[in-house]
Amino acid sequence: MKITRHDEPLSTNGTPVDVNGVFPEFTVQNAKGENVSSSDLLKKVTFISVVPDINTRVCSISTKKFNQDVDKYSNIAFYTVSTNTIEEQANWCAAEGVKNMQLLSDKAFDFGKNTGLYVADNDTDARSVWVLDNDGKVLYRELVIEQTNEPDYESVLQFLDSLA
Repeated sequence: MKITRHDEPLSTNGTPVDVNGVFPEFTVQNAKGENVSSSDLLKKVTFISVVPDINTRVCSISTKKFNQDVDKYSNIAFYTVSTNTIEEQANWCAAEGVKNMQLLSDKAFDFGKNTGLYVADNDTDARSVWVLDNDGKVLYRELVIEQTNEPDYESVLQFLDSLA
């Protein structure tokens, strides 16, 4: 998939799955350093925000924004996936007061490579937002083409409201 960062062209390692497709299997690390798979996470409707680097401005803003909205949706699991280490994620959460959104590390790039979101030029995953059912079917997706842009919060939150 073709994306840009500061208007410079980049590519991901593949084409992410479309709405109604099945999200690929993946493994990431949780805050305890444990490997967790997609089947471990998909116990109910699941929201996944993918950010390239939690320590950058837009990634920080979007994660804080979604963290504020998590409590409204008790029937939905919320995760943020970044390629930061679990230590970097823990430090960011502590500094920013983020307690509701669970951060997951894709430092091994399994998530990014399996989903077609891995960007080899800078060892990150492309910014995107996903809503999956408990079988991994993609109910909603937003692929943010210019990586310095924020996702469309209003659209995804309206979609989540429609599931209630």
